[in-house]
Amino acid sequence: MSTATPVQRKVTRPRADALRNRERIVTAAREMFVEFGPDVPLDEIARRAGVGNATLYRNFPDRDALVREVVCSVMDRTSEAAEQALAETGDAFAALERFVHVSADERISALCPMISSTFDQYHPDLEAARERVEQLIDEVMDRARTAGQLRSDVGVGDLMVAVAQLSRPPAGTGCLSADRFVHRHLQLFLDGLRAPARSVLPGTAATMEDLRQP
Repeated sequence: MSTATPVQRKVTRPRADALRNRERIVTAAREMFVEFGPDVPLDEIARRAGVGNATLYRNFPDRDALVREVVCSVMDRTSEAAEQALAETGDAFAALERFVHVSADERISALCPMISSTFDQYHPDLEAARERVEQLIDEVMDRARTAGQLRSDVGVGDLMVAVAQLSRPPAGTGCLSADRFVHRHLQLFLDGLRAPARSVLPGTAATMEDLRQP
């Protein structure tokens, strides 16, 4: 009996130029969504990215797909920044600081609200990116709290509300002139999170579940 020779299947990988085009589209879309809001014309995004409309639609068949990719990529990069800080220093509060400042640079507070009732906010990709961010920050905060670095009366929800409110106005408002104050004010907020606490906060620590309630 002879043994059949396995058939070698060629794995098709995206070409490097195709990947670069996709990255350029996502970068341009992120910039323009922040500047003009989620309704910016897609052909304008293609023009800023330096690609044709056909290339944009080949990668993203509709606006929902593009918005979803932009938001997921932003959440992934903020998670990676916190993970990298934790791996480099082992300092949980330093990882928390890195997450907050990178979130501001990535415009997460302007982009995440775009996932509203008009979009599939329960898409598996979005839920996975959201879960990764929330679990990571919850873990980092727990570690900082255990190490005596973080005050005990704040939760992930408190952090996310403050980042959203301090990092910049909503997308499309044209208030980019306020950018020079963002990291200064975020650092003031972060200093207020350090233990020992200098005051008693009203209410209880906010969770992400609290923020999702209407």
